[in-house]
Amino acid sequence: MNRYKQREQALLLIFERLFTDDSNEAVCEAYEENFEELGEYSKSVFCGVSDNAELLDSKISEFSKGWRLQRIPKINIAILRLAIYEIMFVDDVPSSVAVNEAVELAKRYSGEDDASFINGILGSLIRSEE
Repeated sequence: MNRYKQREQALLLIFERLFTDDSNEAVCEAYEENFEELGEYSKSVFCGVSDNAELLDSKISEFSKGWRLQRIPKINIAILRLAIYEIMFVDDVPSSVAVNEAVELAKRYSGEDDASFINGILGSLIRSEE
């Protein structure tokens, strides 16, 4: 299974986790029972995002000027958490790839305006780290 597909799986798990108090394992099991087998990268990123949700949300808040986290659509929060996690913690994913993939996921699951919003937040984050 390619990395894009596994990233998409991770996004769906992260999004699901926003609506449930179930354990990471339970969320993964439910996905596999209802859809398909998860890739190892999907599971790894999902667990990493879950373990670092507070830090990731603080980064989203820091770079989403004028937007409280509660106002951002949940799918966009899931996409941002995924991308920021990859930028900060996954060494073999270049930041530009994480941003591009996040924008593509936003176009597919959210909308064109949301893709621009996500691109702006991620671009600001990357520039702040240079």
